[in-house]
Amino acid sequence: MPINILMPALSPTMEKGNLARWLKKEGDKVKSGDVLAEIETDKATMEVEAIDEGVLAKIVVPDGTADVPVNALIGVIASEGEDVGAAAAGAGSSPAPAASAAPKPQEAPAAQAPSAAPAAAPAAAPAAASPGARLFASPLARRLAKDSRVDLARIKGSGPHGRIVERDVKAAIAGGGATAAAPTAAAAPAPAAASAPQGMSDATIRKFFEPGSFEEIPHDSMRKTIARRLVEAKQTIPHFYLTVDCELDALLSLREQINNAAPKDKDGKPAYKVSVNDFVIKALAMSLQRVPDANVTWTEGAMLKHKHSDVGVAVSIPGGLITPVIRKAETKGLSQISNEMKDYAARARARKLKPDEYQGGSSAVSNLGMFGIKNFQAVINPPHATILAVGAGEQRVIVRKGAPEVATVMSVTLSTDHRAVDGALGAELISAFKVLIENPMGMLV
Repeated sequence: MPINILMPALSPTMEKGNLARWLKKEGDKVKSGDVLAEIETDKATMEVEAIDEGVLAKIVVPDGTADVPVNALIGVIASEGEDVGAAAAGAGSSPAPAASAAPKPQEAPAAQAPSAAPAAAPAAAPAAASPGARLFASPLARRLAKDSRVDLARIKGSGPHGRIVERDVKAAIAGGGATAAAPTAAAAPAPAAASAPQGMSDATIRKFFEPGSFEEIPHDSMRKTIARRLVEAKQTIPHFYLTVDCELDALLSLREQINNAAPKDKDGKPAYKVSVNDFVIKALAMSLQRVPDANVTWTEGAMLKHKHSDVGVAVSIPGGLITPVIRKAETKGLSQISNEMKDYAARARARKLKPDEYQGGSSAVSNLGMFGIKNFQAVINPPHATILAVGAGEQRVIVRKGAPEVATVMSVTLSTDHRAVDGALGAELISAFKVLIENPMGMLV
């Protein structure tokens, strides 16, 4: 029986992907674990592996095809001993029960906290298996289902011959359609995607400009996703803004001491070089621990109060923006945060981040200080409840003890989701941040 290769869902919100290139040719033998193709999402490039042995009988979707829907047929594998020609000839003629490709296990999207971001509507859960029917599932899928209280009988398998595999359970967790009844309140269903804002049509807008006076650059998937999420965030999240000025002189002095003390290799390269942004990440992480009621995510059914400070950091990349997350940032030293951010930024620009490296988190930092921006307000990125906009450090005249004095000052603005973090709580959080920035030795103990 031929095995269909379907376009995998590499994240809970993925609806379409670009098939960048095939790494196998028609007629090539494949075995479990072989990389078949590279799929481009709006954020990264992923490798797709085979989970069964056979021969790649037919490539249905060629290299470079854009906007391939999730679960669309992209190729066919002939099982061992099967006639390759017959499998290729029957490609797509009848639905096969299994997809032979899966994202690499370490790149499979982790189950996300309920998000306000628009997501593909989950398919209706299949009918429950008849009593006594045998369920075919991998050991990893069974263990994950047990830990997450997911009913395997309500999941349709995408592995060979309908076998339930890890990605099926994760998809069920993300969609919320197969979770067994739990004693606690169920998470609220994901909201429907926001409707497009009312405005002028493309044709109407073009009429304002002389023909030939502009170049038309089609939107790629990243730009479309950013536009959709920002519109949805501003339409559905009640933003509230709080701004403070932080003196940086003590921090800059401590930063210089830390960097001067960094060990060097034989070529004289230091083991780390801490930036002001690294201090900002650490200070925000510690502030969220000191004000735990602000370290939350809003859902319609409950408030998710996080135990750790997972801080996203906005990184500009060609064509858009991505926010890798420093996990448990409150437990990490400045040098570790610095080195992690350098690695994330380099791999983000090459679109090599894994989904679990840029999804989730409870807050984020957006720093435009290096561009000379003094002050701005950032848009909250769901499922975060806050985001900190960081401006440039500059010398300003301040008044201390009744006398004018020059100090290096940085303006920061905290955007909060007012449903989760109200004005007083947000003020407490940004005040805790200001104390840490102005007394940076507190971040070292």
